Amino acid sequence: MSAPLPEDRAGAPLRAVVTGSDSGIGKAIAVALAGGGVDVGITSHADADGARDTAAQVRALGARAAVRPLDLTDLPDAAAVVDELAEELGGLDVLVNCAGTGSSQKALDMDFATWRSVLSVDLDGAFLCAQRAARHMIAWGRGGRIINITSVHEHQPRVGAAPYCAAKAGLGALTKVLALELAEHAITVNSVAPGEISTPMTGQEDVDPRTRPRPGVPLGRPGHAEEVAAVVAFLATPAAGYVTGASFVVDGGMTLMGPQASPLLPDRSWLEV
Repeated sequence: MSAPLPEDRAGAPLRAVVTGSDSGIGKAIAVALAGGGVDVGITSHADADGARDTAAQVRALGARAAVRPLDLTDLPDAAAVVDELAEELGGLDVLVNCAGTGSSQKALDMDFATWRSVLSVDLDGAFLCAQRAARHMIAWGRGGRIINITSVHEHQPRVGAAPYCAAKAGLGALTKVLALELAEHAITVNSVAPGEISTPMTGQEDVDPRTRPRPGVPLGRPGHAEEVAAVVAFLATPAAGYVTGASFVVDGGMTLMGPQASPLLPDRSWLEV
């Protein structure tokens, strides 16, 4: 059967948790969902001010906001924040796993602690949050949505990002497994894979991506966080009820450019971190 968004409960809004929603893509997703009337649970790791600003934007749109700190290096206990937010919001219909981290170091130079830290946040944390969210959705019995924010590196590698690429590829595969396992409960599970997006993570906070030329990207620029959020918002609607186990690449065509761009590289500097 298809998986509609959980039925309206006498006019009550839907409830979502968006991890890592203190800035960048996560903030844009929280605001986009609130614009559709969804109450939002917001988490942050270190930017409490950013989380409060997201909450203010959510409330300005007429939705409720609940805020919690979340440190996904403290597992498995930290994932209990999903339960806390679900309780405060009165249930849970949508989970967006957006919290993440990375590294910039070649694999041969990397210590195990760095490797494990990135995997813990980007893969273990997403798994545990999805597990807890799914249990709430199953208990409610009206289906739900789990949306994992991966990266183009779910599909393509990058020098100096071994644990990040491994985690995002793993999260993409986990997305497909969960799509199979949770379908009987009318829960859809999909991933959204952004390319270069103008956010604090890419050193482009409050930058208009149209002012940053990217000749190697077919659309010629980085993306805006709102362009990623729009895809996530679609996946949370009844219109996406028959979509599950899919990965939506939002990269301006970047991942299409391997065979086209590689002959144009003048030297081997791409091997440097």
